[in-house]
Amino acid sequence: MSERPRVGIVGTGRMGANIALRLHDVGFSVTRLYDVRPESARETAAAVGGEAVETLAEVTRGADAIVTVVTDDAAMRAIFAPGGDSLLADARGKVFINTATVSPAVHVEIERAAEAVGAHALEACMASSIPQARTGSLYLMVGGRRDVFERVKPMLEQMSASLRYVGEAGRAAQVKALVNMVMNINTAGLAEGLGLGRALGLDLTMLREVFSQTGANSRVLETDGEDMQNREHDVYFSAEHAAKDSGIALGLAADVDLALPLATATFEQFERMKSLGLGGLDKSGVSELTFLERHGRRRSG
Repeated sequence: MSERPRVGIVGTGRMGANIALRLHDVGFSVTRLYDVRPESARETAAAVGGEAVETLAEVTRGADAIVTVVTDDAAMRAIFAPGGDSLLADARGKVFINTATVSPAVHVEIERAAEAVGAHALEACMASSIPQARTGSLYLMVGGRRDVFERVKPMLEQMSASLRYVGEAGRAAQVKALVNMVMNINTAGLAEGLGLGRALGLDLTMLREVFSQTGANSRVLETDGEDMQNREHDVYFSAEHAAKDSGIALGLAADVDLALPLATATFEQFERMKSLGLGGLDKSGVSELTFLERHGRRRSG
């Protein structure tokens, strides 16, 4: 594959749209775009000079490398369905680059399905957020066949500031699940620290500064601490996604009969956010459960 393959994008929400804009900016031809919300695909297509199409098969037909940005296992299986409208239609020679955080087993399944029709699939798991997609500074962990990775490496380098090949299909997804599991634990822990600080009457700006200079420091403190204090929960990584990703990690732990009490408690916190109608908030919104004046008062029973 040349260094400038024609690129298709499936999923033109904020993350997918920013990937499309970035690749367009650095000289890739973004030819076909698809989303379950057609207006989203049309908007991004207008910005990059591509065509918004109505079927998945049209994306494959008009692109050499197809980046997919979907939400979960079911969505991945749907776009790679064995029949009907599917990215696998007439896919021989094409490379699918799947960025969603889904179960590792699904990535393995999709790789096999792609190779059965003469195509290839990689998982390119992102340990970054929406702004990094726009600037090409994602942290990408890639799993799949090494030779396929090398074919599309020049394109992946333009999407990322840090690019790491992890291993065979499923391995990058395992690493990403662990990254998000630990991130979610850190997020919930920070929310509890700030919530208790508020309940004790401490100055939270001072407390965050102390945290930053001691063993309580973390990347999450930098990204989420002020938002938790100020109740600013604009979505970069939603609580719903946090719950899903912690659930994936817990599933992996169950497969090896490993108890993860902190991950379990964190998963339950994000699930509680969903039950309260707060799942659409950013993960920083877990602080809504730890401040007394929000939803943090102890529950009986």
